[in-house]
Amino acid sequence: MRFAAVDDEASQLELIQTIISSLGHECHTYSNGNDLIKVLRRESYDFLIMDWELPDIKGPDVVKWVRENKSKTVPILFITNRRDERDVAFALSVGADDYIRKPIRIHEMVARIEALIRRISPVGTQNKYTWGNYIFLPDRQGIHLRDENISLKNKEYELALYLFQNLGRLLSRQHLQEQLWGTQMSDVITRTLDTHISSIRSKLNLRPENGFHLVSVYGYGYRLENVSDNP
Repeated sequence: MRFAAVDDEASQLELIQTIISSLGHECHTYSNGNDLIKVLRRESYDFLIMDWELPDIKGPDVVKWVRENKSKTVPILFITNRRDERDVAFALSVGADDYIRKPIRIHEMVARIEALIRRISPVGTQNKYTWGNYIFLPDRQGIHLRDENISLKNKEYELALYLFQNLGRLLSRQHLQEQLWGTQMSDVITRTLDTHISSIRSKLNLRPENGFHLVSVYGYGYRLENVSDNP
């Protein structure tokens, strides 16, 4: 998963990044709220970790902006020095999913993160995922469209599954690149991503008549849309 963490204390950010990396995820760090908002206008993340007291804008105001402008579902974990339950209730009311109090305790943070991830992840280990007429079989990286078996290369399958798992969500190019290749953006990887997108659009026949449409958003990334209910 792709995390973003914002805190004006460098030592706290370093600790958070170490914890996230130990869980096998990417973590991008920011020292103030406006920098994060600026990046969120062109990037996407799977999980946000937010300090309450920031030098330029309050953490709850950043959360409110995210919920109104970006995503109502991306998990947001608050980190705060505040002890008043009314403050905590306010943070949750504007869109935070959970909170922990400083100083950060590693085991508590890991537990909170994993609990929030479970909320958005499929329950248990499934051997089949179904979206409309598309059936994904993870054990053998197979995809069926109606009665037809579709053959994809490894990275094509991973990309297709990730797009379906994030149905309706606009994902930046760098987000997809990091998810599949785990490296920073480069011209080679960008061209590879575009090639894979073109390939799965063609091989999976992602057209409105099959219920799904893969949209390219210029200068940003891609979104897989469910159009089966549209007139």
